[in-house]
Amino acid sequence: KLGIDAVGQAGGIVEAACCYTGDVSCPDRGLYDLEYYLGFVRELEAQGIHVLAIKDMAGLLKPEAAHMLVGAIREEFPNLPIHVHTHDTAGTGVASMLAAAKAGADAVDAAMDAMSGMTSQPSLGALVASTAGSDLDTGMTLEEVSRVNDYWEECRG
Repeated sequence: KLGIDAVGQAGGIVEAACCYTGDVSCPDRGLYDLEYYLGFVRELEAQGIHVLAIKDMAGLLKPEAAHMLVGAIREEFPNLPIHVHTHDTAGTGVASMLAAAKAGADAVDAAMDAMSGMTSQPSLGALVASTAGSDLDTGMTLEEVSRVNDYWEECRG
């Protein structure tokens, strides 16, 4: 609450994070079910946040769970921008970010291909290729991504 109030009073944009754990697609997995997250988002929204970040800090957000979670939040809060951050720990990051975007996320995080995967974010090139020509088209081309990626590949050695 203190941070939300301070940023708001300073005229900043308040992006509050909802840290994801568990598996909302498996309701008998305990405390962190879909209603838990919706209740938490309701509390944040009531405090005046401008953007909601779903922070999947361990890469646990599977595609079906991403679709369910983002879809439910989008349905209840149609005007609240949703930003999803994940790590590709389980190798499902690209599929999960596509599912989140299709369910209504406004932004998803990705990393340049040379720096993506495992404990990093999902591959930007894979997301660009997967959305090309669709209603989720990023407006980037694989050629543009490849040019920047070449630099990062060289940096990694």
